[in-house]
Amino acid sequence: MALSLHPHHRAGRLTVLLHHLRVIPLLVRMYVRSQMEYRGAFWLDRLAQILSYGSVFATIGILLARFDTLGGWTWPELALLFSFQLLAYSFGAAMSFVQLRDLEELVRLGTFDTLLAKPFSPWAYLIFSGLNISYTGHVILAVALMGWAVLSVDFGWSVWSVSFLIATLVSAALLTASLITMIGATALIWVRSNHLFSIFFGFWELTRYPLNIFPGGIQITLITAVPLALTSSVPVAALLGKPVPILGDWAAPAALAAGPVWVLIAMAYWRYATGKYQGAGG
Repeated sequence: MALSLHPHHRAGRLTVLLHHLRVIPLLVRMYVRSQMEYRGAFWLDRLAQILSYGSVFATIGILLARFDTLGGWTWPELALLFSFQLLAYSFGAAMSFVQLRDLEELVRLGTFDTLLAKPFSPWAYLIFSGLNISYTGHVILAVALMGWAVLSVDFGWSVWSVSFLIATLVSAALLTASLITMIGATALIWVRSNHLFSIFFGFWELTRYPLNIFPGGIQITLITAVPLALTSSVPVAALLGKPVPILGDWAAPAALAAGPVWVLIAMAYWRYATGKYQGAGG
């Protein structure tokens, strides 16, 4: 016979959940205020971000000016791909990157133990006490570029296609945050994990280009072991009706499911990693 939770247990869990929901806005508000203390410096940094990623896009433009297409993708289609990749990364990384990158230092110094003693989820505290608004520059550039690309690409837009674009963007952001969470959580097991971010970003830079221009081995890697193609070229290719290597007709369902599936995987890995954590005393 299946066991059900005692009413007191259910009430206790509901109380904890409500407590978390009340505290989260406070954590976010405090961090945003600290980030906006020097507004001039903040917006200068955002301008630098826009110029940096704008130069990357300009480099792609130079390639297209010489070769007309890249793997069968036109200039507006590549603009849509680049903006989608950057926007999905910005949303996902804002919820995870700096927070999980700094987890290694917390573990090394033993200060992660203090998070375990708080009456709050360590993961939720890490994420929402450091929600990174520094990706504003990325978002501004990506939204502007996507707006131009949507109007320029040769594609019949509809309610379904716009809904698919938004849904896969959310899925890609969730996938990005999940992968970063898993990399950061590795510090709870090995103490050192930040070197894995170099591998992550090495593959991430490849995903601003169409998947079909790479050799088969890299294509497989970008869909399976390091599934970052599902945050960019796979959803955009499926949206535009372009052939997707390996996945074929499964490209659209895979792009939609990738985020939720990897969130579950990341949650399981976080629990596993925290179970292996031995504390400052070893």
